[in-house]
Amino acid sequence: MNLSIFTKTSILSPTLSSRIILNRSISNSITPTPIISRCYPIPNPPISTNPKTPLFLRPPTFSATLSDLQKWQNWAKTLASSIGSTFTDSDNGPNSENLHRELNWLIEDALENPQFLQNPQFIENPQLQLRAELGDLYELWKQRIEERRPFQYVVGCEHWRDLVLSVEEGVLIPRPETELMVDLVEGVVKEEEDDDDDGLKGGLWVDLGTGSGAIAIGIARVLGGFGRVIVVDLSSVAVRVAEFNVKRYNLQDKISVKQGSWFEPLSGFEGRVAGLVSNPPYIPSGHIGGLQAEVGRHEPRLALDGGEDGMADLLHLCNGAASMLKSGGFFAFETNGEDQCKFLVDHMETVYYGSFYNLKIVKDFAGIERFVTGFRS
Repeated sequence: MNLSIFTKTSILSPTLSSRIILNRSISNSITPTPIISRCYPIPNPPISTNPKTPLFLRPPTFSATLSDLQKWQNWAKTLASSIGSTFTDSDNGPNSENLHRELNWLIEDALENPQFLQNPQFIENPQLQLRAELGDLYELWKQRIEERRPFQYVVGCEHWRDLVLSVEEGVLIPRPETELMVDLVEGVVKEEEDDDDDGLKGGLWVDLGTGSGAIAIGIARVLGGFGRVIVVDLSSVAVRVAEFNVKRYNLQDKISVKQGSWFEPLSGFEGRVAGLVSNPPYIPSGHIGGLQAEVGRHEPRLALDGGEDGMADLLHLCNGAASMLKSGGFFAFETNGEDQCKFLVDHMETVYYGSFYNLKIVKDFAGIERFVTGFRS
């Protein structure tokens, strides 16, 4: 979970916006303690309302004249230019150049034919079709600048790997570095000679703290016609957004979405899981207040706060991995960086001595030690 928008220079502030990177075209020697020891109560709100439809998927049922759209565009450009480097100097946020790029993306998503705004046709002051009312576009851009609302929440989606995923408030925005989790899974699956149910490719995979469902959807596509995936999240908002994304990619027969705390919904699967992945909360509680405004003010604390040292949920995952993974099962956990990686490996080698093998620390795109992987003995 990478916690800033535009740089990869530090552990606490790598990039958030993958559109900067991607074109809009990451032996049983002990008896594990019970894995329910760190369960949280499930929130009461029912899973009923549908997630918000991303802007680019909405029908173009609104319209505005070219001249009115140009007025809005000029106003939005002026507002973006007024920021200069203020946000960057304050908390490593976006500068004017970044905001102008986002404005172009907003235009792409909001207009049925965005090229007409840049290259007007010979019709005098034509009407252009919009996916949102012009007044809403004014409000959305004000929110982006004045409230530092993440651009992904403004347009309702994030481009991640070759996917375009629905996201909204209450759901962590998937980061580019997390794409490597899917690559790690693809690597171990390709090493297998057989596709039977006893192996990794044909087995059961679990994504804990799934958020938008990004990792699970990526893994399901890697598995192809084999295996299946269960995803779990405590947040009812995340659960329904994950369901939306799963259905959009027609994977509802392959991916099951469950609401609950970590391993709680997986009762009965002990020792049967072929693969376990998670991008858990790992930011120390005391660091949350210093995060970039787009993150600290708007993204769900439930998906960020890993306790006093950031390790609470990671350690719980280690315990669960020992209980849930079958022999030869693979795991991959994302962390806050070098210190957490080293602590996690040491913890698994000592507290869970003999339970795991081939433990590795894997670097992210920025060269930061980010992931811990291994296999169940």
